[in-house]
Amino acid sequence: MVNCAVTEAELAERQIGQRPTLEDVARKAGVSKSTVSRVINGEPKVRTEVAERIREAVAELGYIPNQAARRLVTRRNNAVAVVVTEPQNRLFVDPYFDCHLRGIRQELVRHGAQPVLLFIEDPDDYPRVCEFLGGGHVDGALLFSLRADDPLPELVEQMGLPAVFGGRPVFGSGHRSDVYTYVDADNRGGARDAVRHLVALGRRRIATITGPLDQAAAIDRLDGYRDVLLDASPRLLAEGDFTLQGGADAMALLLDQAPDLDAVFVASDLMASGALRTLRERGRTVPADVAVVGFDDLAPIAETTEPPLTTVHQDIEGMGRLMARLLCDRTSRRPLQGDGSRSLPSVITPTRLVIRNSA
Repeated sequence: MVNCAVTEAELAERQIGQRPTLEDVARKAGVSKSTVSRVINGEPKVRTEVAERIREAVAELGYIPNQAARRLVTRRNNAVAVVVTEPQNRLFVDPYFDCHLRGIRQELVRHGAQPVLLFIEDPDDYPRVCEFLGGGHVDGALLFSLRADDPLPELVEQMGLPAVFGGRPVFGSGHRSDVYTYVDADNRGGARDAVRHLVALGRRRIATITGPLDQAAAIDRLDGYRDVLLDASPRLLAEGDFTLQGGADAMALLLDQAPDLDAVFVASDLMASGALRTLRERGRTVPADVAVVGFDDLAPIAETTEPPLTTVHQDIEGMGRLMARLLCDRTSRRPLQGDGSRSLPSVITPTRLVIRNSA
């Protein structure tokens, strides 16, 4: 067994501030530099006992790989851009983003990658973000909260940068969205389940508060509502913005337009919380007067509203992990199917209705 302890003579020879080299590790472990390099770069074709000996030598010597040289060999930065097209303050007030980003970070860390968070708040941010994405700083990008006809999908495609989208990209006619890899929930099916539940409760004037109708999730949830209520009056529909205040304002508009409504399907838990606040202020009891169903099943909201919120569950953290896993898979593989394509199939995750006291 090789003794990996650092001798006093070796410590004396090493100058203060001088970093141990690959040669030092190879000499310590009694192997070639190429074998050390294979172990450090995670290549599997090294015997277990040899790899363990090398790792011990790395730990004893305090060897830190030269990342610039390593990038030249692996052509990887071990960094992934996470691009959010939302104001920065949304991430601190909306638990959805915290949950989603937590899943992304957990999976990236598991793959040894560092997330780099980028924000697009207005059109002037696009050149800066695109310059960074195209500058060779990251191995790929995760993008979410995109609006209809956002230029980012096409831009990253032109760069040849591997990317996975959170939510289905929305394009106008003549543009194919199936060439992009995305992870989304079954928004339309979840909305149908929510509205069918309200119908089964005997509600007859069922309204809806949508999200911004330039986002796929909001469009799909509205379509699910309309699948069940084909002839719903336009007065039973109000557009929100996925914020608490947006939900409160949309609920007030609905009560003005249709004061006899007896139920409302709200396209997010945060908006549903605002809607519940407006209903209390207007003297409506929930669920006796108005039944309320949300979408997301965010525990910090759904379990603490008064009454607790019936809502559609989607695995937000799991979708974040899946996005990161798909991207890491894509960046580590050769082109698929022998045709030069590096695309991977998109994934639609299931939803389920969670019944609490609001409906």
